[in-house]
Amino acid sequence: MAVAYFSRSRKRIGLNNGVFLFIFIVLSLTSLSCAARQPPASRQKLQVHKHLKRLNKPPVKTIESPDGDKIDCIHISHQPAFDHPFLKDHKIQMRPNYHPEGLYDSEKVKTESKERENSIHQLWHVNGMCPEDTIPIRRTKEDDVLRASSVKRYGKKKQSSIPLPRSIPKSADPDLVNESGHQHAIAYVEGDKFYGAKATMNVWEPKIQQSNEFSLSQIWILGGSFGEDLNSIEAGWQVSPDLYGDNNTRLFTYWTSDAYQATGCYNLLCSGFIQINNNIAMGASISPVSAYRNSQYDISILVWKDQKEGNWWMQFGNGYVLGYWPSFLFSYLADSASMIEWGGEVVNSEPDGQHTSTQMGSGQFPEEGFGKASYFRNIQVVDKENNLKAPKDIGTFTEQSNCYDVQTGSNSDWGHYFYYGGPGKNPNCP
Repeated sequence: MAVAYFSRSRKRIGLNNGVFLFIFIVLSLTSLSCAARQPPASRQKLQVHKHLKRLNKPPVKTIESPDGDKIDCIHISHQPAFDHPFLKDHKIQMRPNYHPEGLYDSEKVKTESKERENSIHQLWHVNGMCPEDTIPIRRTKEDDVLRASSVKRYGKKKQSSIPLPRSIPKSADPDLVNESGHQHAIAYVEGDKFYGAKATMNVWEPKIQQSNEFSLSQIWILGGSFGEDLNSIEAGWQVSPDLYGDNNTRLFTYWTSDAYQATGCYNLLCSGFIQINNNIAMGASISPVSAYRNSQYDISILVWKDQKEGNWWMQFGNGYVLGYWPSFLFSYLADSASMIEWGGEVVNSEPDGQHTSTQMGSGQFPEEGFGKASYFRNIQVVDKENNLKAPKDIGTFTEQSNCYDVQTGSNSDWGHYFYYGGPGKNPNCP
Protein backbone atom coordinates (compact mmCIF):
# COMPACT_ATOMS: atom_id res chain seq x y z
CA MET A 1 0.00 0.00 0.00
CA ALA A 2 2.89 2.36 0.88
CA VAL A 3 4.62 1.54 -2.45
CA ALA A 4 1.42 2.27 -4.39
CA TYR A 5 0.96 5.58 -2.55
CA PHE A 6 4.59 6.57 -3.19
CA SER A 7 4.24 5.57 -6.83
CA ARG A 8 1.21 7.87 -7.26
CA SER A 9 3.16 10.68 -5.58
CA ARG A 10 6.05 10.07 -7.99
CA LYS A 11 3.74 10.63 -10.96
CA ARG A 12 2.41 13.88 -9.51
CA ILE A 13 5.86 15.37 -8.97
CA GLY A 14 7.37 13.96 -12.17
CA LEU A 15 10.11 11.63 -10.87
CA ASN A 16 11.53 9.12 -13.35
CA ASN A 17 11.73 5.42 -12.48
CA GLY A 18 15.43 5.42 -11.59
CA VAL A 19 15.18 8.33 -9.16
CA PHE A 20 12.02 6.87 -7.65
CA LEU A 21 13.72 3.50 -7.05
CA PHE A 22 16.76 5.15 -5.47
CA ILE A 23 14.63 7.20 -3.04
CA PHE A 24 12.46 4.21 -2.16
CA ILE A 25 15.51 2.01 -1.33
CA VAL A 26 17.09 4.75 0.81
CA LEU A 27 13.88 5.26 2.79
CA SER A 28 13.44 1.51 3.30
CA LEU A 29 17.02 1.04 4.50
CA THR A 30 16.67 4.02 6.83
CA SER A 31 13.52 2.48 8.36
CA LEU A 32 15.23 -0.88 8.84
CA SER A 33 18.30 0.80 10.32
CA CYS A 34 16.17 2.66 12.89
CA ALA A 35 14.48 -0.59 13.97
CA ALA A 36 17.85 -2.34 14.27
CA ARG A 37 19.25 0.51 16.35
CA GLN A 38 16.50 0.13 18.96
CA PRO A 39 18.39 -1.18 22.03
CA PRO A 40 17.62 -4.83 22.94
CA ALA A 41 16.96 -3.65 26.50
CA SER A 42 14.17 -1.36 25.26
CA ARG A 43 12.57 -4.16 23.26
CA GLN A 44 12.75 -6.46 26.29
CA LYS A 45 11.27 -3.79 28.55
CA LEU A 46 8.36 -3.34 26.15
CA GLN A 47 7.76 -7.12 26.12
CA VAL A 48 7.90 -7.25 29.92
CA HIS A 49 5.44 -4.38 30.36
CA LYS A 50 2.99 -5.97 27.90
CA HIS A 51 3.22 -9.24 29.80
CA LEU A 52 2.71 -7.51 33.16
CA LYS A 53 -0.37 -5.77 31.79
CA ARG A 54 -1.79 -9.15 30.75
CA LEU A 55 -1.09 -10.72 34.16
CA ASN A 56 -1.93 -7.88 36.54
CA LYS A 57 -5.63 -7.18 36.14
CA PRO A 58 -7.15 -3.98 37.60
CA PRO A 59 -7.83 -4.70 41.30
CA VAL A 60 -10.93 -3.95 43.35
CA LYS A 61 -8.65 -3.75 46.40
CA THR A 62 -4.93 -4.25 47.11
CA ILE A 63 -3.49 -5.70 50.32
CA GLU A 64 0.16 -5.17 51.30
CA SER A 65 1.66 -8.33 52.76
CA PRO A 66 4.35 -8.14 55.51
CA ASP A 67 6.73 -10.03 53.20
CA GLY A 68 6.57 -7.31 50.52
CA ASP A 69 4.00 -8.98 48.27
CA LYS A 70 1.06 -7.03 46.92
CA ILE A 71 -2.12 -9.12 46.83
CA ASP A 72 -4.63 -7.77 44.34
CA CYS A 73 -8.30 -8.62 44.84
CA ILE A 74 -9.50 -9.15 41.26
CA HIS A 75 -13.14 -9.56 40.28
CA ILE A 76 -13.70 -13.28 39.81
CA SER A 77 -14.77 -12.83 36.17
CA HIS A 78 -11.63 -10.84 35.30
CA GLN A 79 -9.04 -13.43 36.39
CA PRO A 80 -6.28 -14.56 33.94
CA ALA A 81 -8.07 -17.86 33.16
CA PHE A 82 -10.56 -16.00 30.98
CA ASP A 83 -7.82 -14.83 28.61
CA HIS A 84 -8.01 -18.35 27.18
CA PRO A 85 -9.96 -18.35 23.88
CA PHE A 86 -11.92 -21.46 24.94
CA LEU A 87 -13.06 -19.73 28.14
CA LYS A 88 -14.49 -16.53 26.67
CA ASP A 89 -18.08 -17.60 27.30
CA HIS A 90 -17.37 -20.00 30.17
CA LYS A 91 -19.85 -20.03 33.03
CA ILE A 92 -17.91 -20.35 36.29
CA GLN A 93 -18.74 -23.49 38.25
CA MET A 94 -18.98 -22.05 41.77
CA ARG A 95 -19.00 -25.42 43.54
CA PRO A 96 -18.13 -29.00 42.65
CA ASN A 97 -20.97 -31.45 42.01
CA TYR A 98 -19.30 -34.16 44.04
CA HIS A 99 -16.72 -34.24 46.80
CA PRO A 100 -14.65 -37.30 47.79
CA GLU A 101 -15.37 -36.70 51.48
CA GLY A 102 -19.13 -36.87 51.03
CA LEU A 103 -21.67 -34.41 49.71
CA TYR A 104 -20.33 -30.92 49.17
CA ASP A 105 -21.77 -28.85 52.02
CA SER A 106 -20.82 -25.18 51.77
CA GLU A 107 -21.93 -24.36 55.32
CA LYS A 108 -19.86 -27.22 56.74
CA VAL A 109 -16.86 -26.10 54.72
CA LYS A 110 -17.11 -22.50 55.94
CA THR A 111 -17.25 -23.66 59.56
CA GLU A 112 -14.28 -25.95 59.15
CA SER A 113 -12.18 -23.28 57.44
CA LYS A 114 -12.71 -20.83 60.31
CA GLU A 115 -11.60 -23.43 62.82
CA ARG A 116 -8.29 -23.82 61.00
CA GLU A 117 -7.43 -20.20 60.32
CA ASN A 118 -5.48 -19.90 63.59
CA SER A 119 -3.22 -22.88 62.92
CA ILE A 120 -1.74 -22.06 59.51
CA HIS A 121 -2.48 -19.26 57.09
CA GLN A 122 -0.93 -16.97 54.51
CA LEU A 123 1.08 -13.93 55.58
CA TRP A 124 -1.03 -11.40 53.70
CA HIS A 125 -4.05 -12.27 55.88
CA VAL A 126 -2.44 -10.15 58.64
CA ASN A 127 -3.38 -6.99 56.74
CA GLY A 128 -6.81 -7.86 55.39
CA MET A 129 -8.91 -10.18 53.24
CA CYS A 130 -10.43 -9.97 49.77
CA PRO A 131 -14.16 -9.18 49.48
CA GLU A 132 -16.77 -11.58 48.09
CA ASP A 133 -16.85 -12.02 44.29
CA THR A 134 -13.10 -11.38 44.06
CA ILE A 135 -10.07 -13.66 44.12
CA PRO A 136 -6.63 -12.81 45.58
CA ILE A 137 -3.75 -12.76 43.09
CA ARG A 138 -0.11 -12.11 43.96
CA ARG A 139 0.93 -9.14 41.83
CA THR A 140 3.74 -9.93 39.39
CA LYS A 141 6.60 -7.42 39.47
CA GLU A 142 8.96 -6.43 36.67
CA ASP A 143 11.87 -8.06 38.51
CA ASP A 144 9.95 -11.35 38.67
CA VAL A 145 9.72 -11.52 34.88
CA LEU A 146 13.30 -10.29 34.33
CA ARG A 147 14.67 -13.20 36.41
CA ALA A 148 13.22 -15.67 33.89
CA SER A 149 15.26 -16.85 30.91
CA SER A 150 12.72 -15.10 28.67
CA VAL A 151 9.31 -13.45 28.94
CA LYS A 152 7.83 -16.51 27.21
CA ARG A 153 9.32 -18.90 29.79
CA TYR A 154 8.31 -16.88 32.86
CA GLY A 155 6.20 -18.94 35.24
CA LYS A 156 7.01 -22.22 33.49
CA LYS A 157 8.98 -25.23 34.68
CA LYS A 158 11.86 -26.52 32.63
CA GLN A 159 11.30 -29.81 30.87
CA SER A 160 12.53 -33.04 32.45
CA SER A 161 11.16 -32.43 35.92
CA ILE A 162 9.00 -35.52 36.38
CA PRO A 163 10.26 -38.21 38.76
CA LEU A 164 10.24 -41.41 36.72
CA PRO A 165 10.40 -44.61 38.79
CA ARG A 166 12.18 -47.54 37.20
CA SER A 167 8.94 -49.47 36.88
CA ILE A 168 7.76 -47.13 34.13
CA PRO A 169 8.03 -48.77 30.66
CA LYS A 170 11.25 -48.20 28.74
CA SER A 171 9.17 -46.59 25.99
CA ALA A 172 9.05 -43.45 28.14
CA ASP A 173 10.91 -40.51 26.68
CA PRO A 174 14.50 -40.67 28.03
CA ASP A 175 14.74 -36.88 27.81
CA LEU A 176 12.18 -36.67 30.61
CA VAL A 177 14.24 -38.79 32.98
CA ASN A 178 16.37 -37.04 35.58
CA GLU A 179 17.75 -34.35 33.32
CA SER A 180 18.32 -30.70 34.18
CA GLY A 181 19.58 -31.84 37.58
CA HIS A 182 16.12 -32.48 39.02
CA GLN A 183 16.21 -34.92 41.93
CA HIS A 184 13.34 -36.50 43.82
CA ALA A 185 12.34 -38.56 46.83
CA ILE A 186 8.82 -39.84 46.27
CA ALA A 187 6.20 -42.47 46.98
CA TYR A 188 3.94 -43.47 44.09
CA VAL A 189 1.16 -45.76 42.86
CA GLU A 190 0.39 -46.81 39.29
CA GLY A 191 -1.43 -49.43 37.25
CA ASP A 192 -4.99 -48.26 37.85
CA LYS A 193 -7.33 -45.43 36.94
CA PHE A 194 -7.09 -42.66 39.52
CA TYR A 195 -9.51 -39.76 39.91
CA GLY A 196 -7.58 -37.75 42.46
CA ALA A 197 -5.28 -37.84 45.46
CA LYS A 198 -4.94 -36.36 48.93
CA ALA A 199 -2.18 -35.94 51.50
CA THR A 200 -1.20 -33.94 54.55
CA MET A 201 2.40 -32.67 54.49
CA ASN A 202 4.36 -30.65 57.00
CA VAL A 203 5.70 -27.32 55.79
CA TRP A 204 9.35 -26.26 56.04
CA GLU A 205 11.63 -23.53 54.77
CA PRO A 206 14.51 -25.47 53.17
CA LYS A 207 17.76 -23.65 52.45
CA ILE A 208 18.52 -23.07 48.77
CA GLN A 209 22.18 -22.91 47.71
CA GLN A 210 21.78 -21.02 44.44
CA SER A 211 19.01 -18.71 43.23
CA ASN A 212 18.38 -20.82 40.12
CA GLU A 213 17.58 -23.86 42.28
CA PHE A 214 14.35 -24.67 44.13
CA SER A 215 12.96 -27.11 46.66
CA LEU A 216 9.35 -28.26 46.69
CA SER A 217 7.00 -30.85 48.14
CA GLN A 218 3.90 -31.76 46.18
CA ILE A 219 1.35 -34.18 44.78
CA TRP A 220 1.60 -35.13 41.09
CA ILE A 221 -1.53 -36.30 39.20
CA LEU A 222 -0.16 -37.85 36.00
CA GLY A 223 -1.48 -39.22 32.72
CA GLY A 224 0.05 -40.08 29.36
CA SER A 225 2.97 -42.11 28.06
CA PHE A 226 5.61 -40.03 29.87
CA GLY A 227 6.73 -38.70 26.51
CA GLU A 228 5.89 -35.33 25.03
CA ASP A 229 2.18 -36.00 25.64
CA LEU A 230 2.54 -36.10 29.43
CA ASN A 231 -0.35 -34.51 31.37
CA SER A 232 0.31 -33.34 34.93
CA ILE A 233 -1.53 -31.49 37.71
CA GLU A 234 0.66 -30.55 40.66
CA ALA A 235 0.08 -28.85 44.01
CA GLY A 236 2.09 -28.31 47.19
CA TRP A 237 4.57 -25.89 48.74
CA GLN A 238 7.85 -24.59 47.37
CA VAL A 239 10.82 -22.30 47.96
CA SER A 240 11.94 -20.79 44.64
CA PRO A 241 14.11 -17.63 44.69
CA ASP A 242 14.09 -17.50 40.88
CA LEU A 243 10.30 -17.45 40.64
CA TYR A 244 9.43 -15.27 43.65
CA GLY A 245 12.61 -13.32 44.44
CA ASP A 246 12.91 -14.57 48.04
CA ASN A 247 13.27 -17.72 50.16
CA ASN A 248 9.73 -17.81 51.56
CA THR A 249 7.72 -21.03 51.59
CA ARG A 250 4.76 -20.60 49.26
CA LEU A 251 1.65 -22.49 48.21
CA PHE A 252 1.77 -23.37 44.52
CA THR A 253 0.07 -25.27 41.72
CA TYR A 254 1.22 -26.29 38.25
CA TRP A 255 -0.28 -27.93 35.17
CA THR A 256 0.87 -29.05 31.74
CA SER A 257 -0.59 -31.14 28.92
CA ASP A 258 2.59 -31.51 26.84
CA ALA A 259 5.40 -32.33 29.30
CA TYR A 260 6.17 -28.67 30.16
CA GLN A 261 6.88 -27.67 26.57
CA ALA A 262 4.32 -24.99 25.66
CA THR A 263 1.27 -25.47 27.90
CA GLY A 264 0.73 -24.71 31.55
CA CYS A 265 2.37 -22.64 34.25
CA TYR A 266 2.70 -22.03 37.97
CA ASN A 267 -0.31 -20.67 39.85
CA LEU A 268 -2.30 -18.13 37.80
CA LEU A 269 0.60 -17.01 35.59
CA CYS A 270 -1.24 -18.13 32.45
CA SER A 271 -4.83 -18.87 31.53
CA GLY A 272 -6.06 -22.25 32.71
CA PHE A 273 -6.89 -22.69 36.40
CA ILE A 274 -10.18 -21.02 37.40
CA GLN A 275 -10.16 -19.82 41.01
CA ILE A 276 -13.39 -19.38 42.99
CA ASN A 277 -11.99 -18.81 46.52
CA ASN A 278 -11.38 -15.33 47.95
CA ASN A 279 -9.28 -16.45 50.95
CA ILE A 280 -6.20 -18.18 49.53
CA ALA A 281 -3.70 -16.71 47.04
CA MET A 282 -1.67 -19.04 44.83
CA GLY A 283 2.01 -18.28 45.20
CA ALA A 284 1.59 -16.43 48.51
CA SER A 285 3.70 -17.20 51.60
CA ILE A 286 2.54 -19.83 54.11
CA SER A 287 2.96 -19.04 57.79
CA PRO A 288 4.04 -20.40 60.19
CA VAL A 289 6.39 -23.20 59.09
CA SER A 290 7.75 -26.18 61.01
CA ALA A 291 10.93 -25.93 63.05
CA TYR A 292 13.50 -28.62 63.88
CA ARG A 293 12.67 -30.26 67.26
CA ASN A 294 9.87 -27.74 67.67
CA SER A 295 6.28 -27.12 66.55
CA GLN A 296 5.17 -28.88 63.38
CA TYR A 297 2.75 -27.26 60.94
CA ASP A 298 1.17 -29.14 58.09
CA ILE A 299 -1.23 -28.51 55.22
CA SER A 300 -3.68 -30.84 53.48
CA ILE A 301 -4.14 -30.84 49.72
CA LEU A 302 -6.83 -32.70 47.81
CA VAL A 303 -7.13 -32.81 44.02
CA TRP A 304 -10.06 -34.70 42.50
CA LYS A 305 -12.06 -35.02 39.33
CA ASP A 306 -15.70 -33.98 39.17
CA GLN A 307 -16.80 -36.80 36.90
CA LYS A 308 -20.03 -35.05 35.95
CA GLU A 309 -18.42 -31.88 34.57
CA GLY A 310 -14.97 -33.39 33.96
CA ASN A 311 -13.09 -30.61 35.77
CA TRP A 312 -10.22 -31.25 38.22
CA TRP A 313 -10.77 -29.49 41.56
CA MET A 314 -8.31 -28.48 44.25
CA GLN A 315 -8.91 -28.08 47.99
CA PHE A 316 -6.45 -26.54 50.47
CA GLY A 317 -6.87 -27.60 54.09
CA ASN A 318 -10.24 -29.06 55.02
CA GLY A 319 -12.25 -26.01 54.10
CA TYR A 320 -10.86 -24.04 51.19
CA VAL A 321 -12.08 -25.31 47.82
CA LEU A 322 -9.86 -23.14 45.62
CA GLY A 323 -11.07 -23.79 42.08
CA TYR A 324 -10.60 -26.09 39.12
CA TRP A 325 -8.71 -26.93 35.96
CA PRO A 326 -11.23 -27.30 33.07
CA SER A 327 -11.06 -30.74 31.45
CA PHE A 328 -10.45 -29.35 27.95
CA LEU A 329 -6.93 -28.33 29.03
CA PHE A 330 -5.91 -31.99 29.00
CA SER A 331 -5.88 -35.06 26.77
CA TYR A 332 -5.24 -38.07 29.05
CA LEU A 333 -6.43 -36.35 32.22
CA ALA A 334 -9.69 -35.56 30.48
CA ASP A 335 -10.46 -39.15 31.48
CA SER A 336 -8.36 -40.19 34.49
CA ALA A 337 -4.82 -40.34 35.87
CA SER A 338 -2.61 -43.42 35.46
CA MET A 339 -0.13 -42.54 38.20
CA ILE A 340 -0.03 -40.58 41.47
CA GLU A 341 3.17 -39.35 43.09
CA TRP A 342 3.77 -37.67 46.44
CA GLY A 343 7.09 -36.27 47.63
CA GLY A 344 9.92 -33.80 47.21
CA GLU A 345 11.90 -32.35 44.32
CA VAL A 346 14.98 -30.13 44.14
CA VAL A 347 17.09 -28.70 41.35
CA ASN A 348 20.75 -29.70 41.60
CA SER A 349 22.72 -27.39 39.32
CA GLU A 350 25.97 -29.05 40.50
CA PRO A 351 28.09 -25.94 41.03
CA ASP A 352 31.81 -26.68 40.46
CA GLY A 353 30.91 -30.29 39.72
CA GLN A 354 29.80 -30.90 43.32
CA HIS A 355 26.33 -31.75 44.56
CA THR A 356 24.22 -28.83 45.73
CA SER A 357 23.56 -28.29 49.42
CA THR A 358 19.97 -27.27 48.63
CA GLN A 359 17.78 -29.04 51.18
CA MET A 360 14.74 -31.16 50.44
CA GLY A 361 11.96 -30.97 53.01
CA SER A 362 13.48 -30.20 56.41
CA GLY A 363 17.00 -30.93 55.20
CA GLN A 364 17.10 -34.05 57.40
CA PHE A 365 17.06 -37.69 56.32
CA PRO A 366 13.86 -39.76 56.87
CA GLU A 367 15.32 -41.81 59.75
CA GLU A 368 15.36 -38.64 61.90
CA GLY A 369 11.59 -39.10 62.31
CA PHE A 370 8.89 -36.79 63.66
CA GLY A 371 9.84 -33.24 64.60
CA LYS A 372 13.01 -33.42 62.54
CA ALA A 373 12.28 -34.96 59.16
CA SER A 374 9.60 -33.91 56.68
CA TYR A 375 6.60 -36.16 56.09
CA PHE A 376 3.51 -36.91 54.06
CA ARG A 377 0.74 -38.60 56.07
CA ASN A 378 -2.71 -39.98 55.36
CA ILE A 379 -1.90 -40.34 51.67
CA GLN A 380 -4.98 -41.44 49.73
CA VAL A 381 -6.29 -41.84 46.19
CA VAL A 382 -9.75 -41.17 44.75
CA ASP A 383 -11.36 -44.14 42.97
CA LYS A 384 -13.94 -44.21 40.17
CA GLU A 385 -16.77 -44.19 42.73
CA ASN A 386 -15.40 -40.86 44.02
CA ASN A 387 -14.25 -42.40 47.31
CA LEU A 388 -11.01 -41.64 49.12
CA LYS A 389 -9.17 -44.87 49.85
CA ALA A 390 -5.75 -46.07 50.96
CA PRO A 391 -3.37 -46.65 48.04
CA LYS A 392 -2.22 -50.21 47.25
CA ASP A 393 1.28 -51.34 46.32
CA ILE A 394 3.07 -48.09 47.15
CA GLY A 395 6.48 -47.81 45.52
CA THR A 396 9.31 -45.42 46.39
CA PHE A 397 11.90 -43.77 44.20
CA THR A 398 14.95 -41.55 44.60
CA GLU A 399 17.88 -40.95 42.26
CA GLN A 400 20.56 -40.65 44.97
CA SER A 401 19.50 -41.98 48.37
CA ASN A 402 22.75 -40.68 49.95
CA CYS A 403 21.58 -37.14 49.10
CA TYR A 404 17.79 -37.40 49.54
CA ASP A 405 15.89 -40.47 50.70
CA VAL A 406 12.36 -41.78 51.41
CA GLN A 407 10.96 -44.33 53.89
CA THR A 408 7.32 -45.47 54.03
CA GLY A 409 5.22 -46.71 56.94
CA SER A 410 1.65 -47.28 58.08
CA ASN A 411 -0.27 -46.95 61.37
CA SER A 412 -3.79 -46.27 62.63
CA ASP A 413 -3.27 -42.52 63.19
CA TRP A 414 -1.40 -41.56 60.03
CA GLY A 415 -2.65 -44.27 57.66
CA HIS A 416 -0.08 -44.68 54.88
CA TYR A 417 2.74 -42.20 55.39
CA PHE A 418 6.39 -41.59 54.55
CA TYR A 419 9.28 -39.48 55.70
CA TYR A 420 11.50 -38.04 52.98
CA GLY A 421 14.19 -35.45 52.22
CA GLY A 422 17.78 -34.77 53.04
CA PRO A 423 20.57 -32.19 53.10
CA GLY A 424 21.93 -32.70 49.60
CA LYS A 425 25.71 -32.38 49.78
CA ASN A 426 27.22 -34.33 52.70
CA PRO A 427 30.20 -36.73 53.20
CA ASN A 428 28.25 -39.52 51.46
CA CYS A 429 26.91 -37.22 48.72
CA PRO A 430 29.96 -35.30 47.52
